[in-house]
Amino acid sequence: MDSAERPLALTLGDPAGIGPDITLLAFQARLSTDVPPFVLLGDPAVLAERARALRLDIKMETIGEPSAAPSLFAKALPVLPVAVPSDVVPGRPDPAAAAAVQQSIEQAVALVRGGAASAVVTNPISKAVLTRAGFGFPGHTEFLAALAGREASDAVMMLVASDLKVVPVTIHIPLKEVMGALTQERIVKTLLTTAHDLTRYFGVARPRIAVAGLNPHAGEDGTMGREEIEMIAPAIAMARSLGLDVTGPHSADTLFHGEARKTYDVAVAMYHDQALIPIKTLAFDTGVNVTLGLPFVRTSPDHGTAFALAGTGKASPRSLIEALRLAAAMRNHAEAKP
Repeated sequence: MDSAERPLALTLGDPAGIGPDITLLAFQARLSTDVPPFVLLGDPAVLAERARALRLDIKMETIGEPSAAPSLFAKALPVLPVAVPSDVVPGRPDPAAAAAVQQSIEQAVALVRGGAASAVVTNPISKAVLTRAGFGFPGHTEFLAALAGREASDAVMMLVASDLKVVPVTIHIPLKEVMGALTQERIVKTLLTTAHDLTRYFGVARPRIAVAGLNPHAGEDGTMGREEIEMIAPAIAMARSLGLDVTGPHSADTLFHGEARKTYDVAVAMYHDQALIPIKTLAFDTGVNVTLGLPFVRTSPDHGTAFALAGTGKASPRSLIEALRLAAAMRNHAEAKP
């Protein structure tokens, strides 16, 4: 089936967060800007109630198959029903909705893997709410890897903005556990996946990868830590021997200013905040979360559920719109390759 006949599959996210708000606003934005066709896997009643709260006059239509979405998209928001079994109050997360949140993700992946949809785009979830309901994964990235039949370490989180791409080697773990999770093998694996998918989905023939050190000043020749000498530099050498264009380890505090960003296509950091702080500082409203290493395209807004903004009309759909656009662009690039 041609990609034009397969919509993007957009998940529900936490229904008490801003997922419903930004979904409605992104759909409304199609009238003035380019928004690729998508189908929402969610509860039509939740969407209708949120539209009333936001005073949005948006027509919604329940469909049975994703193939109906592209032709419908110009006039109505297509919804594949995923029922939320409890009342949804904006800003008040409820673990009773967790099963529907998880089902929406599972169904989106199944649609894409079965060829009925072309990419997965996920609305924000609350990890705390899902964990209280028995969800066994630290976040979207690890859950998507499991749904794809992959190990958690196979999935690489990349944050994308107009002039910066960043990848953390370790993701949703406490900072005190980073040291134990980092290995030479894991760093090399992350570098290989990053390089492969930058070529596959972004058309970068030989990506330039800059690797940050773990310690201040990248260890200062071992005086502030030896991880750079004993683990990160050997991983970089191994990646180079495999044909990758990799530099480092660089001091993280000088890796993200304007001139430095011109020297690489993607920066690989050692832990979550080392990667996410610079991109959220530079592009909080437009950054996109991408999962590499999966057998399908997945993107997401680079922000959370923002419960305090749900139903207020203050949530911006910009990051979701960028996530939808990027998912379509990645899909198109991958499908265009011989």
